[in-house]
Amino acid sequence: MNGAESLVYTLIDNGVDTVFANPGTSEMHFVAALDRIPGIRCVLCLDEGVVTGAADAYYRIAGKPAATLLHCGPGLANGLANLHNAMRARSGIVNIPGDQATYHRPLDAPLTADTVGWARPVSAFVRAASTAGRVGADAAAAIEAARSYPGQIATLILPADTAWEDGGAPARALPPAPPPPVNKKALETAAKLLRQGATTMLLVDGFALREAPLLDAWRITRHTGARLIGPVSPARVERGRGRVPLMRVPYPVDPALESLAGIKHLILVGAVEPVAFFAYPGKPGHLKPQDCTVHVLSRPDEDSSGALEMLVEMLDAPKIPAPDPGPCPAPESGAVAPEKFARSLAALMPENAIIIDEAISFGRGFYPYTFGAPKHDWLQLTGGAIGGGIPMAVGAAIAAPNRRVIALQADGSAMYTLAGLWTQAREKLNITTVILSNRKYAILLHELANVGANPGPTALSMLDLSNPDLNWKLLANGMGVPAATAHNLDELNELLAESVATPGPFLIELLI
Repeated sequence: MNGAESLVYTLIDNGVDTVFANPGTSEMHFVAALDRIPGIRCVLCLDEGVVTGAADAYYRIAGKPAATLLHCGPGLANGLANLHNAMRARSGIVNIPGDQATYHRPLDAPLTADTVGWARPVSAFVRAASTAGRVGADAAAAIEAARSYPGQIATLILPADTAWEDGGAPARALPPAPPPPVNKKALETAAKLLRQGATTMLLVDGFALREAPLLDAWRITRHTGARLIGPVSPARVERGRGRVPLMRVPYPVDPALESLAGIKHLILVGAVEPVAFFAYPGKPGHLKPQDCTVHVLSRPDEDSSGALEMLVEMLDAPKIPAPDPGPCPAPESGAVAPEKFARSLAALMPENAIIIDEAISFGRGFYPYTFGAPKHDWLQLTGGAIGGGIPMAVGAAIAAPNRRVIALQADGSAMYTLAGLWTQAREKLNITTVILSNRKYAILLHELANVGANPGPTALSMLDLSNPDLNWKLLANGMGVPAATAHNLDELNELLAESVATPGPFLIELLI
């Protein structure tokens, strides 16, 4: 058995059954082993950013890691942006870049790179296999690390000779350690502060954004009069009718400051302290009030769901249902506006849909208008590296083939990982992609004002996506995805309703 075969057997024995791949020469023995040994679904992606973005969303939905297959250091580099997003989402990924054979590295061939160094900033675990006999054990350690609560990126670098040489031996990983228990003193402090009422706020993130723990958080705040909020860009929120209508900290600094105004005590539940995305002249970086004290009920690596359960008991918070959001919105008609689009989305999405949100500036107002939608999951771009939306739709659809994925996608960022549409077609994935086509980097037009810049024609031209206009119907058709253009909400409603009822991928360009 060669090293690559021991790697595949180890992946299968440890529950890794999906590989998102963009291979090259150094990985050919890994590819051949995947062919010979049944048990792993191999999903070909035409760009490494699609590979890593898909693996990110796969974990968020499936709750278990997939593997990636990347070509040497430059292939890893191409995937780093979405690995950054995955790291911020705390997604578990077994990240496997190939590399030059160990004896070939000293020759400094063109693809030779500091693969270990490039992997470190996004990985909690990095190891380069040294011999074929070590590959199985190294893979088992990587899988164990990737599965560690709440999830993390484990990079195993596979030099070509460790894949093709004999002597490989599969290995079984130890089960990951459970999350550490929440500190009793932190629970007592949180209970005392929450009894103070409206000057206290719970900021919840991570697994606390699932239906049951979020309802516990709602019970606590309704019982004590405290306030409840989520982060700017959560990895996954379970929302819709019968679930808690959670508002998020807004992205712009001034509304974010307003959302936390008057808070004296901010209690973090699986969350980190909220800060502005960027520095702006004359504006603070910390979003909490200056006289607000931050308290940690549970760190992101602790059992936040369990902490909320215990807090409910300590406060004797009564059982209450999630609030009624009122009737499900009806589809809107006429000209396109963010609020009207959100109501049409809420009206037309199927039960248990998965929403991928890379709508950027156009999508900031979607949340309040989709509380009355059928139950669904909402995934966002956690690390701010654009180009995650189309790949995330791929990963979510692979993880949940019986659910409809609806990707809300800004046109500029869609171009970063356009190749993901080809994978959608190849795998016949149930994805509706809505391209929000304003033909400009609208968010950067806002940022020009926020940073106090004084743009002229050259600056404005750098934010303009017209001349020529992107033809999304042709781009999608060229990769095997049916597509159409909607000029208003009436056309959108018809296309959206048809697409979610029809198996396979479909793309709608919505002119805004």
